Amino acid sequence: MAVSNWNQGAEDMCPYRLVLEHVTSRWGVLVLIALEGRSHRFSELRRAIGRVSEKMLTQTLQTLERDGLVHRDAKPVIPPRVDYSLTELGREAAAQVRGLAAWTERRMADVQKARTAYDEARS
Repeated sequence: MAVSNWNQGAEDMCPYRLVLEHVTSRWGVLVLIALEGRSHRFSELRRAIGRVSEKMLTQTLQTLERDGLVHRDAKPVIPPRVDYSLTELGREAAAQVRGLAAWTERRMADVQKARTAYDEARS
């Protein structure tokens, strides 16, 4: 889809924007990156991401699962065991997000320089 098509009416683009919002949300990005290498149990994933509440991680996982990006594997054992992994769609999305994360890391000094210049010009 061409970028210019994103400027159409919100009613036409809502599904695309919603998925983009899920994938690029604060926690969505981190979940995709954390699951890129291997599956995780909930507590492992929470530790890997850091500073995310149980509620927010649960909501993020449910949203990504509904979008077909995350697979939830609940094993019928005692105590219950649930593993989360990426689906094929999720692996594709994670690769794209990983590229954005790499760019951010590579260009962070330039972003910080721009922020400083902006802040100084506003003082």
